[in-house]
Amino acid sequence: MADTFTRGFVKICGVTNPQDARDVAASGADALGVIFAASPRRMEPGRAREVLEAAGRSLMRVAVFRGQPDGEVLAVLDEVDVDAVQVHGPLGRDLLDALRARSLLVVKALGVDDEDFASFDERLVDAVLVDGPRPGSGSAHSWDPLARRHFRGPFIAAGGLTPDSVATTIVLTGAWGVDCASGVEAAPGRKDRALVEAFVAGARFGFASLEDKW
Repeated sequence: MADTFTRGFVKICGVTNPQDARDVAASGADALGVIFAASPRRMEPGRAREVLEAAGRSLMRVAVFRGQPDGEVLAVLDEVDVDAVQVHGPLGRDLLDALRARSLLVVKALGVDDEDFASFDERLVDAVLVDGPRPGSGSAHSWDPLARRHFRGPFIAAGGLTPDSVATTIVLTGAWGVDCASGVEAAPGRKDRALVEAFVAGARFGFASLEDKW
């Protein structure tokens, strides 16, 4: 498991059961996400532990939160063993310090329509995830805002990605990494192994196309 975000990073998010976790690990992805925010893929800590244990230690394990109070976030993290935390919505200094005290990597999700998309200081975190206006919806969105926003550290493209679109998105945006949930599902919360494998392969192709520019 990598202890930072490197170019070519592939995350499969919204994993809800042990078999899907094993399939993601076998696909060659770099990270797996479990969601604790309101979502069809939301997990309770006990079930999430089963998923994370099935994934093994070869993957970065990411806990995803959106708009929850700091105390709720930290209470969940007391019950699950993860390597990184992805925060949608406000990320205050107190929460950031608490996550750092636990030696966790921190990802700040920024929607392309968010008020702080242009102003957030990405140096505060380990990576930024650029998402659409409706996270988890599977809806594609415009990447035009990136033409005016050049991140000074790792950024991960997300929002409506599929096996068919991921390589083109990587080349278009120059993203360090990609993240997918609904685009590799047979049904909400249930992954399709073939789609997961195709997404990872498509991402690897896209990243290989950029190698001469890195």
